[in-house]
Amino acid sequence: MTEIAVFVDSRGGNTRKLADAIAGELGVPVGDLDAGVPGDAKILFLGSGTYGGKPGAGMTKFIGSGTFTGRKVALFGTSGGAEGANNMIALMADALTQKGATILGNYHCRGKFLFTNRGHPGKEDLDNAKKFAREMINLP
Repeated sequence: MTEIAVFVDSRGGNTRKLADAIAGELGVPVGDLDAGVPGDAKILFLGSGTYGGKPGAGMTKFIGSGTFTGRKVALFGTSGGAEGANNMIALMADALTQKGATILGNYHCRGKFLFTNRGHPGKEDLDNAKKFAREMINLP
């Protein structure tokens, strides 16, 4: 087992691309939300697309039913706009903090929304997600 786990809720596949980049950089698979939080995971990377300014229903359920006391969490996501992503990440951070998690940081980029933001996440976004992953696991 590993001390690092990555989970994502992605409807259109954009946030999944970030999750795959993060997991690949860390040498771990992307976990199944329905399986719950692995007992040995000390650092979690949790990501979601932004749906009406909120995380997806699967991620909301995952956070609501999980045990996060003593765990460190890095948050990531995609949104058609920065404000939506900031709201979504803030909601996740608040819920996780109430459940005893320590938030390490967050990363978000634009995802496709209709015809806006075409090409996102692109290579630069994915490279930034990998950099984010490295930074989060090297924090004290």
